[in-house]
Amino acid sequence: MDALKELEAAARTGQLSRREVLKRAAALGLSAPAIAALLAACARGEATPTPAPAQTPAAAASPTPAQAASPTAAAASPTPAPAAKRGEGGLVKLLWWQAPTILNPHFSQGTKDFDASRIVLEPLADVNDQGELVPILAAEIPSVQNGGVSSDAKTVTWKLKQGVKWSDGTPFTSKDVKFTYEFVIDEKAAATTMGNYTVIESIETPDDYTVVIRFKNPNPAWMNVFVGPYGMILPEHVLRDYVGEKARNAPFNLNPIGTGPYKVKEFRPGDVVVYEMNENYREPNKPYFAQVELKGGGDATTAARAVLQTGEVDYAWNLQVEAQVLDQLEKTGVGVVEVIEGVNVERILVNMTDPRKEVDGERSKLGVPHPWQSDLRVRQAYALACQRDVIANTLYGRAGKATSNILVAPERFVSKNTSWKFDLDAAAKLLDEAGWTKGPDGVRQRDGVRMEIVYQTTVNPVRQKTQEIIKRAFEQLGIKVELKSIDASVFFSSDPGNPDTAAHFYADIEMFTNGPTSVYPVDYMISWYGKEDNIAQKANNWAGNNYERWQNEEYDKAYEQALVELDPQKQAELFIKMNDLVVNNVVVIPLVHRNSVSGRAKNLTGLELSRWTDETWNIANWRRSS
Repeated sequence: MDALKELEAAARTGQLSRREVLKRAAALGLSAPAIAALLAACARGEATPTPAPAQTPAAAASPTPAQAASPTAAAASPTPAPAAKRGEGGLVKLLWWQAPTILNPHFSQGTKDFDASRIVLEPLADVNDQGELVPILAAEIPSVQNGGVSSDAKTVTWKLKQGVKWSDGTPFTSKDVKFTYEFVIDEKAAATTMGNYTVIESIETPDDYTVVIRFKNPNPAWMNVFVGPYGMILPEHVLRDYVGEKARNAPFNLNPIGTGPYKVKEFRPGDVVVYEMNENYREPNKPYFAQVELKGGGDATTAARAVLQTGEVDYAWNLQVEAQVLDQLEKTGVGVVEVIEGVNVERILVNMTDPRKEVDGERSKLGVPHPWQSDLRVRQAYALACQRDVIANTLYGRAGKATSNILVAPERFVSKNTSWKFDLDAAAKLLDEAGWTKGPDGVRQRDGVRMEIVYQTTVNPVRQKTQEIIKRAFEQLGIKVELKSIDASVFFSSDPGNPDTAAHFYADIEMFTNGPTSVYPVDYMISWYGKEDNIAQKANNWAGNNYERWQNEEYDKAYEQALVELDPQKQAELFIKMNDLVVNNVVVIPLVHRNSVSGRAKNLTGLELSRWTDETWNIANWRRSS
């Protein structure tokens, strides 16, 4: 059986991880003994043993401060690929149909920009699919056991790798880490990642390879700082003259200098990024590919066809394609669909402010309530009119399932208190009770104001069909709906002058996908924190995290407590409470718990995709099998 021989060879040479071997063996219908033999071959082929699962906050058996403060008991590392000569793989073609527009992740507002930046820039650590911290620029992962994390979780000490250089040859040191903090925390820079760093009291750099972070309070989420997509380190020597108000104009934002395996050769925002090898990359036999082309534009269906049917590209991201279409394309046998259990939720955001009334040159202004969406009964009617199972089953298939929660991972933080139903009669009754009754033309109105809404999202066939399903139900209720589709490069842009961005939210409702990037997801739940400086608005160049402009004192107290709580049981209670407040107040309407769906060429290996971080996080390890 040729497929079995190929799989066995790949297992023995280490070209595939154990997870990939197991997945392919199951697809071939192999018996349990045969699968066991393959996994044994895989283990023999690995250059180093796979580390034991590390302890995360979710796995802490005893609610002691020491355990709650330590996300790992030992450092985990990506499975190494077999030795190969640097650059011998030639060109690898990637397709991110939502094209990146900026390469400084601290000004990014979309996954596309974080993924594109991660090919060049690196954090101190990243997170694998098991939720384990993996050292990147750090020499090891701090823990209570190795003295890196204090027992009260107020101080964390990172030891850095030595001999690391920026792509221009300048040594990487602890000063770059401290500078990154100072760059991001400067309010005049309006960094989109600033919220992650406000918990820091001070940073000390006793030597070039030691960083001591002191937090204002006990911080169970210490691993959210300088880790993952929001944690990429910036070079002080390049950006020291572009801080504060000058930060947005730095040439670096389009042509970054990094410590990662590649450097930028050419970048046309909204179109393409071409990368070439970083000759100063610290691992001598990596990267395998000499060049990376990350093409943007098009749509998810075109991207799926390019990787699964025609083989024009080696990897395509975010295949948000109708289930039936995706299945048909994969049957051609050219490429493989990669599905990872997701942490993201496709949701409808409900604007609490008035997008029609302009005040001081700003619409959707905090303090100017929406004329009908401010009423909970109206929002509840909206939720009752969303047919989530139809959307999930017909449009997503294996890529998602209907959900009533906005926080769907980690498991210990998932609420069991919420539910959803589709009930237009109950929705109509709520609207009647709120005083919005149907006029002669069937459109609901009150006091001369007609219930007409603008519903916006990105250009994508699945999203447009989702819009149509929801519009049909809304209009049955007497709510007139105008559908608006915006190119993703615009919608997720951080451009403060563009009124069509998701952060401006100059519509009544909008729809997109988002989710946590940390196993302790305060970085995600900040999305509904109601303090004024966290509200997306003109005063902060729409860099705030709270797009809905929702403010709730009970939520804010729970969020602030989660920032310092070390007891695992109480942590779970706080996150579940936050989820329930957002859902029950219908600040958002969760629709689909989405899996991560991408496509790759059959011979592209070593990906080790993770639900917790950028899909490009270990691109130095990507290979092409023979």
